[in-house]
Amino acid sequence: MKKDFILPDIGEGIVECEIVEWLVAEGDTIQEDQPVCDVMTDKALVQIPAVHDGVVSKLYYQKGDIAKVHGPLFEMELASDGAADAKATEPAAGAAPASSQAEAEEDFILPDIGEGIVECEIVEWLVAEGDNIEEDQPVCDVMTDKALVQIPAKYSGTVTKLYYQKGDIAKVHQPLFGMRIAGSVAATSAKPAASATAKASCPVQSSETQQAELRPGKAVASPAVRRLARELDVDISKVPGSGDKGRVFKEDVRAFADGKTTASSSSKAAAPAKASSTVVATAAAEDRVEPIKGVKAAMARQMMESVSSIPHFTYCDEIDLTELSALRNQLKDQYREQGVKLTMMPFFMKALSMAIQQFPILNSQVNADCSELIYKAAHNIGVAVDSKVGLLVPNIKHCEQKSIVDIAKELTELTDQARAGRVSPDQLKGGTISISNIGAIGGTVATPIINKPEVAIVALGKVQTLPRFNAKGEVEARQLMQISWSGDHRVIDGGTIARFCNLWKQYLEQPAAMLVAMK
Repeated sequence: MKKDFILPDIGEGIVECEIVEWLVAEGDTIQEDQPVCDVMTDKALVQIPAVHDGVVSKLYYQKGDIAKVHGPLFEMELASDGAADAKATEPAAGAAPASSQAEAEEDFILPDIGEGIVECEIVEWLVAEGDNIEEDQPVCDVMTDKALVQIPAKYSGTVTKLYYQKGDIAKVHQPLFGMRIAGSVAATSAKPAASATAKASCPVQSSETQQAELRPGKAVASPAVRRLARELDVDISKVPGSGDKGRVFKEDVRAFADGKTTASSSSKAAAPAKASSTVVATAAAEDRVEPIKGVKAAMARQMMESVSSIPHFTYCDEIDLTELSALRNQLKDQYREQGVKLTMMPFFMKALSMAIQQFPILNSQVNADCSELIYKAAHNIGVAVDSKVGLLVPNIKHCEQKSIVDIAKELTELTDQARAGRVSPDQLKGGTISISNIGAIGGTVATPIINKPEVAIVALGKVQTLPRFNAKGEVEARQLMQISWSGDHRVIDGGTIARFCNLWKQYLEQPAAMLVAMK
C-alpha cells in the first residue's frame, strides 16, 4: 500500500522549511524512526524520521526546495504491518461514499500566505453559502500582520459552508470553506488522502502560486491562468500581473495576448536594426535575485522589530586584558589535556554573570506595553555565532551556577553545533543578555542590536597591543579591547550601564579579584 509521508508540525508556528539533505533515495528501504532528511527552519536544522517501515517510491522535493508543514514530503510503499496500521487509521479506497455528490465535497484549505504567517483575519467574504464560484474567482479578503490579501478559489463549484464569520481569525493550513466541486475535477480531487490538509498542500494538486513566490523568475498565477496562457501561446513569466505581489489573472493574460501580435509583428520589422544591440545585451551581466529565507529571514524580522520598538543607546569603553591574557595562557595547556578549550570568552561570561548579581536590571525583560519589568533569575548568556546558515545566538543556561571551566566546556559544544547549523530550538530560546564577539573577525567598535526581549548586548572588539602609561609614567605595551554596549533606554540609563560596565571591567582587569569574589 502506498502512502504519503506528511511533514509534521516542527513547532513554534513554523509553516515551511528548506530541504538541506535527503538521507534516502527513491527505491531505498527504510525503517521506522530512521532519519529521512535534514530540513532547515528559520530556527535550526531539524532531522525528520520515518514513522513506518517501507520503501521510498517518490521524493516530492529536491535539495534546496521549500517544503510545507502538513504537506506530503515523500511517498512510500508501506511494509505489511505498516499497511495494516494505515488501514486502521484511514478510510479505505473502497469505502468512499456511494453518492457522487458526497465524493465531490472538499474543504478549501487556507494556503500559506508567506513570511511565516500562521493566521489572518477575515475582512470580507466575497461569496455566500450556496453561491456558484469559478476557478480563480476571489472568495474573501483576509488581513495578515503585513497586508490585505485576496484568496482565490482553486476550482469551480458551489460553496456549501463558510467556516468563519467576518472578523474571525482563520488558521493557515486549516479549512476555510467547504465546496461541492463541479465537473470532472470532482473525480480527481476526491481521492482519499492522509488528511484534508494533505489534499490542499500536495505538490501535485496545490496551487502553483506558493511555489512561484519562492522561485524568482516564476509568475504568481493559479493553474487556470497558466492553462489559459498555454492555450493563447503566451509566456506567462513575461506577463505583468495586476494582483497582489504581481499575481497574474486571466485578464492580464488576455490583455498581454492582444498586444502580443502587434509586438511580434513590429519586432520582426525592426529585427535588422536591433541585431547589434541584442548582442551587447546578451554579453552584459545580469542582476541576480536571491530569496531571503530560513535563518536570515528570521534574523531580518527580529532585527527590524528590535530597532523599531526599542530605543537603543550605546556606551563604549576600553578594557585592559593584559593580566587576564597571561592567566589564560598559564592555564590553557593544562585544561587542553583535559579536553577543555579555554578561550577568553568563558571569563567574559562569568564576569558578566557576577556583575549582574549587583545590577540585576541588566538581566531583565520588559513587557509589551512597558508597564512591567521582569527580573530574570537565570543568567542565560547568549553568544552570537556566525554559522553557515546565518547569525545564530544560542545561550548557555544558568551561568550564575557554573564555573569558568563548566562554561568553557559547554561553550565549545554550543559553538561547534551552531557553526554546523545544528542548534536545537531550546538552545536558542530563553536568553537574558547577549555577547557579540565581532573582534574574532575584525573591528574594534560596533553598535550591536539588542536581541529582543533582552535589554542589553555587548560587542567585543579585537584585542590590540597598544602603548599606555603605567603608574610610574612609563610607556609599556598593554593588551586592550574596545567594548560597545547597547542598552534599552526605556529601562536602563547611562549611569547604570556605566557603573555596571565598570564592575565587569574590574573583574576582567583584575582576574585574581574575580576568582576571590566567585561563589
